[in-house]
Parts: sequence; structure tokens; C-alpha cells
Amino acid sequence: MDILSWFQNNIIEIFGSVTGIIYVFLEIRQNKLLWPVGIVTSGVYIWVFLTSKFYADMSLQVYYLVISLLGWYWWSKPEKAGGNSKKEKSNELHVSRLRLKQAIYTVLVFVLLYGIMWVILSNFTDSPVPEWDSFLTSLSIIATWMLARKIYEHWFIWIVVNSASAVIFFTRGLFPTVILYFVYAVMSVVGLFEWKKSLKHTDPQ
Repeated sequence: MDILSWFQNNIIEIFGSVTGIIYVFLEIRQNKLLWPVGIVTSGVYIWVFLTSKFYADMSLQVYYLVISLLGWYWWSKPEKAGGNSKKEKSNELHVSRLRLKQAIYTVLVFVLLYGIMWVILSNFTDSPVPEWDSFLTSLSIIATWMLARKIYEHWFIWIVVNSASAVIFFTRGLFPTVILYFVYAVMSVVGLFEWKKSLKHTDPQ
């Protein structure tokens, strides 16, 4: 009976965990349906994180809603083909490597986001872990943008974020979400190897 009550009390979080796992599976498969599934998952977790006082993570879900629309568009928009291809455009965005200039910009954006979020969460909210909340949220913003652009290295960031998040959420008693992020971490490793198979053979510039 206690298990049934727990299930009923956590049904929204459990639903979000299931759709989140489906999302990462579709991400690994490079399936465009990951974006509408991501929109549903983000909507669920806006509520979960709001009630758990993870305000930066809640704001991150709003960002996910926006970037999901952009990612859906970018993944669906024909890409100009390079090299000696006979076609002017390919049917989809290809997996690519992170370029040096992109890497520099992402590091700068991360530092800026982290600093701003830490100050806000430390001084204007009752977040229990403002430093970790800010750190993981900033990394997630970068990784999601990289995913929307199909940049291979985003998987390395997700491995760090998902592993650390599982520990943090465990301390807050969000057990369905702990399971979700543990599965995320494992699937991120799988995604790292799967996307490597489809990398375009071009050098970062």
C-alpha cells in the first residue's frame, strides 16, 4: 500500500522520467522526434523543480522548451553539402566536431552564466545548493545548444552533468529523478560511441 501511495504521489515525476529516457534514446538514434518529446519532458520538470526549489534547473527547462523548437528546426533544415558532393544540400544536419572558436566562446559563456547564476541563487533564493545548481545548469545550457547543432562533444558534458545530478538529486530525495539521471549517464556514454560512428571526417577549424 505504501508503494502504491508513493507511486500516486510521484506520478508526475515518474512520467517525466520515462519521457526523459525516451528523449535520450531518440537523441542517441539522431531521431528528430527527440525534440517534441523533449518539450513534454521539460514541461513536466518545470513543475518538479519548482516544487523542489531547484530554481536554476526550473529556468533551464524553460530554456529547453525554446532550444527544442530551434533544434527541431535546425535538424530538419537541409544542410549545404561540402567537398565534392554532387548534391547541393543534404537531407539533415550532420554530426560535427567542436571547432576551436566555438570552444572558446562556449567556455566564456559558461563562466559568465555560472557567475551570474551563483550570485542570484545565493542572494535571492533559498536554493539548498546554489553553487552546484549554477554549475550544472550552466553546463546543461551549453550542452543543449551543442546538441541542437549536432556537435559531438556535447556527450562529454552530459556525462559530467548527469552523473553529478544523480548525486545531488539523491540528497534531495527525488528518487525517480535519480534513476533517470543514472540512466542518462549510462546512455550518454552509449551516445558518445554511437555518434562517433557518424562523425564527418573533417578537422576542427
